Amino acid sequence: MGHMHTAQAWRRDLHAHPEMGFTEFRTASRVAGALADLGWDVVTGPAAMVPEERLGVPTDVVLTAAHARAETGGGDPRFLPAMRGGHTAVVATLRGGPGPHIGLRADMDALLIHESQAPEHRPGRDGFASVHPGEMHACGHDGHVGMAVELAQRLAANPPPGTVTIFFQPAEEGGRGGRAMAPTGLADGVDLLVAVHLGLSLPTGALTTSMDGLLANSKLRAVFRGRSAHASLAPQDGRNALLGAASATLALQGLTRVGGHETRVAVGRIHGGTSSNIVPDTAELLCETRADDGDVNTDLEARARAMLAGAAQMHGLTVDIELIGAVTTARADPRAVDAVAAAARAAGLRVVAPTADSGVASDDATALMRRVQAHGGAATYVGLGSDLAGAHHTPTFDLDESALAPGVDLMEHLIRA
Repeated sequence: MGHMHTAQAWRRDLHAHPEMGFTEFRTASRVAGALADLGWDVVTGPAAMVPEERLGVPTDVVLTAAHARAETGGGDPRFLPAMRGGHTAVVATLRGGPGPHIGLRADMDALLIHESQAPEHRPGRDGFASVHPGEMHACGHDGHVGMAVELAQRLAANPPPGTVTIFFQPAEEGGRGGRAMAPTGLADGVDLLVAVHLGLSLPTGALTTSMDGLLANSKLRAVFRGRSAHASLAPQDGRNALLGAASATLALQGLTRVGGHETRVAVGRIHGGTSSNIVPDTAELLCETRADDGDVNTDLEARARAMLAGAAQMHGLTVDIELIGAVTTARADPRAVDAVAAAARAAGLRVVAPTADSGVASDDATALMRRVQAHGGAATYVGLGSDLAGAHHTPTFDLDESALAPGVDLMEHLIRA
């Protein structure tokens, strides 16, 4: 099996079997099994993430169904039991010589997107499109895992000068997995942590050594509760939950922006009610705030919560507000940037500055980055170019797989520097 073949084969296998955040049972168990068989020390289950730090965990019904699907669909039976309940993080370590401890982050989750059926869409044409309708790897995480597994093979065959830890992270989408992995302390001894992300509007062969434009964000679910009544006979007896959610939506759009900072506010879903002649007694609203500074976002989130509470009070409702995702900002360390630049040149990649449109909106690799930095290590978030058939998070997304091999080379040069 050639080196290119491993990353590409894994990428295609995972592309065909996408799994949502905290349900990556097949992906995570196969990764754990592959690295364990290569001689890596593998930590999985609740030991690899702090269960109560997970946000937006799917319902038990969803988790149970996804676990059962993995049991019959190629998951590794040695590791599936420990992952039950959504404990899908995998932390694998290989101890070589006495050199530095290098950490790498590879995210594993997919998205709720229906994959393109167009005849020119290569995954469909070449037989590796998603077999799970409505779920799709439309961000490149399948490629991230593929590169990490190939790297693990190379390092097992030719041990590294120091220690290498790969953090296979669930639930990056929505900003939920990184924050649950960081508090385990498994990253505390890392001298240099690098998160590599494919695509990001960078062409194949190009690389940017840091992405400091990552925005902090907070995702909130607000459930308004009122009282139903007949909308014509006794409207005065009702308390309209949908009206509360609608009022909150309008209020949130008017959230004051912050001078000198990039900020975003969005309401992405509002849902409630049953019929035109019944006052809706429940309504759900999903919204998010983002900012280029963690403290600014914390303030935006607090003001958004006040608006949600105010809208509820205004219409005689109660509201339950739940934080279902949270990401902070992180800044790259110069020594991490320098190390990546040297490795990129050794791997034959062209180092470029991030372009205006190569920003990632947010990524919870920042939680691991900050944890490493708090313990004296250095970290950076790297954009690895890959020509894309369609944009990130769209049905026509597809990687240029020729970007995978240089990506593995990059990480190997970084480790062997």
